[in-house]
Amino acid sequence: MEEKIVFCKGGGCTAKLGAGILERVLECLPEGNKDERLLVGFQGKDDAAVYRLSDEEALVQTLDFFPPMVDDPYIFGQIAAANAVSDIYAMGGEVKLALNIVCFPEKMDLNVLGAIMQGGAEKVKEAGGVLAGGHSIADSDVKYGLSVTGIVHPEKFYRNDTGKPGDKLILTKKLGVGIVCTAARVREASEQALAQAMESMTTLNKKASEICKRFPVHACTDVTGFSFLGHLHEMMGGKLSCVINVPDVPVIQEAAAYADEFLLTAAGQRNRNHVGEHVGFEGVPFAMEEILFDPQTSGGLLIAVDPRSASAMTEELQAAGLPASVVGEITEKSGREILCRM
Repeated sequence: MEEKIVFCKGGGCTAKLGAGILERVLECLPEGNKDERLLVGFQGKDDAAVYRLSDEEALVQTLDFFPPMVDDPYIFGQIAAANAVSDIYAMGGEVKLALNIVCFPEKMDLNVLGAIMQGGAEKVKEAGGVLAGGHSIADSDVKYGLSVTGIVHPEKFYRNDTGKPGDKLILTKKLGVGIVCTAARVREASEQALAQAMESMTTLNKKASEICKRFPVHACTDVTGFSFLGHLHEMMGGKLSCVINVPDVPVIQEAAAYADEFLLTAAGQRNRNHVGEHVGFEGVPFAMEEILFDPQTSGGLLIAVDPRSASAMTEELQAAGLPASVVGEITEKSGREILCRM
């Protein structure tokens, strides 16, 4: 008998706390001891911490875990692991070490947990890392993820808010996986759409990160629970603006139809509430607005690159099998931080 896990009400990166809530909590945390070796900490909005070890090497540290968004435990394990290691790639690092994070009901079939951990272990191996252990607790619901350590040169890692006016913005994966998974939860998603979503979520950002290193990338982040527009808002950092050409944004085609049927996530609406005041829309249909606010699980890299290299970089990403596209351009700061136009 095929083992399955039950969809939860907020699986994958839709389970994240809202960005506004996190900001208020982080503002209350004490600064702690100062350490000049800590190059990136929680004071910013980057994807991982960076700690200098020497003039040639720094640690990149992150963790990520969440409830299931698909009912196949093996695929869920793959997705959770791909999502966790993605933060290392977003910082320009290489994955080295991973530890399992497991929450599992004691009364549930342990074969389910075995399949989840097998899927995760295989993705860590594909990433070039070593799975070295982990920690588990009994819980009422299934949750899984990884703590991941990578390495990067201390002067060559990527921040998410260091783009420059004129930079082209490249997105390496299709949007819409949150909406597709929501449709699947109520058995409204087609097999084709769900297969596209699962293929996207299980694809590592490793190849995209390797290609980034061959081009003059000025900033990078991965698109996850705060949505394309939420992470784009973080990239602007209060000092830049951008124009997004919506027809150029790669999207899972059926996601728009599901959005029109209001198969949406609460997290998507939290994203709209948090960042909507910074976004202007010109001729953008409702469904596409929702896709741009849609929380992504194991989403693609969003890259700010020198405009002279954008075409060559996009071609190389596409040659590697990624649905990458130039989706917009960074500009000098203006009245509307993010302008989305058809």
